Amino acid sequence: MMKALKRQDLYRVCDPSLFDFKTTDELDDLDHFVGQDRALQAAKFAFGMKGRGYNLFAFGPHGTGKSSLVRRLLNERVKNMSVPQDWVYVNNFDAPHKPHALSFDAGKARVFADAMTQLVDDLKATIPQAFEKDEYRQRRDALEAKFKEIQDKAFGDFQERAEAQNVGLLRTPTGFALVPLKDGTILKPDEFKALSEEEQEKHKQAIDTFQEELEQIVEELPRMEKEYRVSVRDLNREVTQFAVRHQIMELRKNFCDHDGVQSYLDAVEGDVIENADDFLPEEQAPQAPAMTAIMGGGQRDFRRYEVNVIVDYAACDEKGCRVVEGAPIIEEDHPTLPNMVGRVETVSMYGTAMTDFTLIKAGALHKANGGYLIVDAHKILTQPFAWEALKRILHTGRIRIESAAESYGVGPAMMLEPEPIPLDIKVVMIGDAQVYYLLNHLDPDFHELFKVAADFDDQMERNDNSMKTYAQLLGTYVRQEGLAPLDASGVARIVEQGSRFCEDAERLTTHMASIVDLVREADYWMREDGAKVISRRHVERAIDAKVYRSDRIRERILDEIHRGTIHIDTDGEVVGQINGLAVLQLDHFMFGRPSRISCTVRMGRGEIVNIEREVALSGPLHSKGVLILTSFLAQRFAKDRPLSLTANIVFEQSYSNIDGDSASSTELYSLLSALADVPIRQSLAVTGSVDQYGHVQAIGGVNEKIEGFFDVCMARGLNGKQGVLIPQDNVKHLMLRADVVDACDRGDFHIYPVETIDQGIELLTGIKAGEMDENGQYPIGTINRLAAVRLKTFSRRWFEMARIGAN
Repeated sequence: MMKALKRQDLYRVCDPSLFDFKTTDELDDLDHFVGQDRALQAAKFAFGMKGRGYNLFAFGPHGTGKSSLVRRLLNERVKNMSVPQDWVYVNNFDAPHKPHALSFDAGKARVFADAMTQLVDDLKATIPQAFEKDEYRQRRDALEAKFKEIQDKAFGDFQERAEAQNVGLLRTPTGFALVPLKDGTILKPDEFKALSEEEQEKHKQAIDTFQEELEQIVEELPRMEKEYRVSVRDLNREVTQFAVRHQIMELRKNFCDHDGVQSYLDAVEGDVIENADDFLPEEQAPQAPAMTAIMGGGQRDFRRYEVNVIVDYAACDEKGCRVVEGAPIIEEDHPTLPNMVGRVETVSMYGTAMTDFTLIKAGALHKANGGYLIVDAHKILTQPFAWEALKRILHTGRIRIESAAESYGVGPAMMLEPEPIPLDIKVVMIGDAQVYYLLNHLDPDFHELFKVAADFDDQMERNDNSMKTYAQLLGTYVRQEGLAPLDASGVARIVEQGSRFCEDAERLTTHMASIVDLVREADYWMREDGAKVISRRHVERAIDAKVYRSDRIRERILDEIHRGTIHIDTDGEVVGQINGLAVLQLDHFMFGRPSRISCTVRMGRGEIVNIEREVALSGPLHSKGVLILTSFLAQRFAKDRPLSLTANIVFEQSYSNIDGDSASSTELYSLLSALADVPIRQSLAVTGSVDQYGHVQAIGGVNEKIEGFFDVCMARGLNGKQGVLIPQDNVKHLMLRADVVDACDRGDFHIYPVETIDQGIELLTGIKAGEMDENGQYPIGTINRLAAVRLKTFSRRWFEMARIGAN
């Protein structure tokens, strides 16, 4: 008979005497990460590795410190890195829809932008002054006088000759007209008609003669006016150029080593010269239409000379401006397409969306350029076009601003095409293992762009050193969180709970989010208790309170079992019926629930019918476990004959999907009981999977499963016969509740570790399983003998029926 486990096997205690401190206030802050050596090395490699594609994907369970580790490593690394360049967008005067991008040394972009603003202000004052000088007025008047002189001379000579022939020149609203004269006076129509026909004809011939010459003079007027305008424009350009060059010279000197700025200033100078009227007082220049001003062209629009600083590393305060230190670390919490690659904003004008280069806004990639970008994998994958845009930008090495409308092939009629900006960045994506492996499998570009993976573990080895490190880590957290310190007993209890969290007495969880939450809640109960230090009782109260807040459904199920609504027997013996153990997961709360499993057998075609599967309530793992039972029976009892039985196995009172193979050993026990017609003790419950050879294998949730059956037995009264069979391989995972451990220590409840089905069936039935002898027979009276005999009977009857049917 198997022996039950002892107290020390059920719960691994952490001795507070291991810690040489009274409270965690005495411990130094932990300056390194615990239990993540593999992930730490991967991250350091990715951050230090040069070359395209060596971006990092940090994955693992939520709460294992992925973000904290990445931030700490990057904060240490960027201190010694150079500050990246500033970036600005400026107007492209030749093609305004394609703004130019200019880079500057860190902190210089704002200086250039302010200098351009000052330049425009200076030009607003200097250019009008240049046009108000006497020298300009004299030269302008001279040009005007010259034009007037040429014009007057042409018409004066013509007029003298015409008047000599009694033909006058008359100016009209529509131009010039020739009229008859007499004694230097214009003849009225009535007077003209009163003349003789000979005189009228003479006047007409004179007018016709001069009409052709007048037309030639009139045709020359536009040419003369054009020459005048050109002369005036050349004069204005000369005056403006002198004023502009004088003002812009200092700016050129300040950025003499920047070719991009020099080219831009050339364009600015040319545009100012061409549009000098913009800088003249309003009473001397026409007003600009509102729409034209918004669009970046036309008079009075000085926005076209602005500098749009999109990335600026100058930190300014009341003490002045200075350049920030180190490279940037940008965490994008909402990685939409515009937030990642930037956007071009618009303004509504007369019902139309308008934009220009001053409305270009930087995205996270612009801000992190030259440094590091941290983004959540799940968030970016759920944003339309964001993931594809990030891949495209990492492939090309250039940040191109694009919109979702462009991706759909639609958008405003007027769309800017800002010049792409070169990209030098490391991207860190943070997610879980499922997302990482799905991307690796389904996205052919993923591995080329994220060549380094940091795999975060959720547990580490539990030993004296790791427990002391745990204490130091807890001390660091409580100081960071502003919580009360823990004493040695409180730390010891949290260490024990750390093993319970990872379901392994030989391991500690690295899911620090759960540990920190536990400390926070223990701090609350400490304050409620009026204490100043978190001790063991406060940690235990926090654990119990959290369970109480979450276990309404567990209590309801226990109540239904106690009232008999759900049938679970904890006493007596029944053939083909056994207590199985399952685990239910509700959010963060997991608990065990006993289930009654029954089996019936009859002669048949070698089938084990999984009733759950027949009604589509069985998951693939559970169905696999049931199929293994057929293999076990055939391997043990039907090597030389057909397996002539049909068995029906079902989870009684089950109304939802069942999955997992942890009940396969339980189902096999009920099957053997039904075959051998031997009853099973209902005071025992069973968990564990089984292989084709009858070896019992480890399962998950062993602590919760044991506690689930214990709670049922406790409600009905412990009698010293109740207990649970678990796989031997699960013993190291036991971290049971104190009340379960105490009951086992008193002998009121028992936990039996089993390695094989034979060991388990002996415990459940009180009858030897029996080992096969050299003749292939099992001892009389054993479970295996009874099962083998019945299967042989089924087989013989099957052959007899087949023979009768053939005859």
